Amino acid sequence: MEFESEDAAKIFYDKYARQLGFVMRVMSCRRSEKDGRILARRLGCNKEGYCVSIRGKFGAVRKPRPSTREGCKAMIHVKYDKSGTWVITKFVKEHNHPLVVSPREARQTMDEKDKQIQELTIELRNKKRLCSTYQEQLAAFMKIVEEHTDQLSRKVQKVVTNLKEFESIEQELLHPR
Repeated sequence: MEFESEDAAKIFYDKYARQLGFVMRVMSCRRSEKDGRILARRLGCNKEGYCVSIRGKFGAVRKPRPSTREGCKAMIHVKYDKSGTWVITKFVKEHNHPLVVSPREARQTMDEKDKQIQELTIELRNKKRLCSTYQEQLAAFMKIVEEHTDQLSRKVQKVVTNLKEFESIEQELLHPR
């Protein structure tokens, strides 16, 4: 099969995965050494490979979780062709694990996830607006505080000036020349 772009290949394989009852995962790519653009991409089942535990100097970095990986080999390999299209060069159909019971369930689950993502996106947008409003209010409050501080500084300066004048007058009265 051929595709107009890498994204078109991803969309196709993702749709295929949903219909079959598994989740697609972008696995790896090969880039051009000249300009860094992607020349080939591997897309596969999310149960591909095995989970490797991440360890730090002093032991495990994270709390271990049950692995979702089962060493599945199902995948496609798409490659950029000189004709300007993306071509599937390798296809492995077999999964070594059970797929979702019915594709309808997979669609329903994805629909629920899409709905939840949409709700969270709306909530995030509202929180950003609220944050922006708080920033504006804080800036206005800071401006008021600065103006008040300036007024207090001027008043204190006047008091200091008046005290100095009073002291010099008092000195002249107490010690006339």
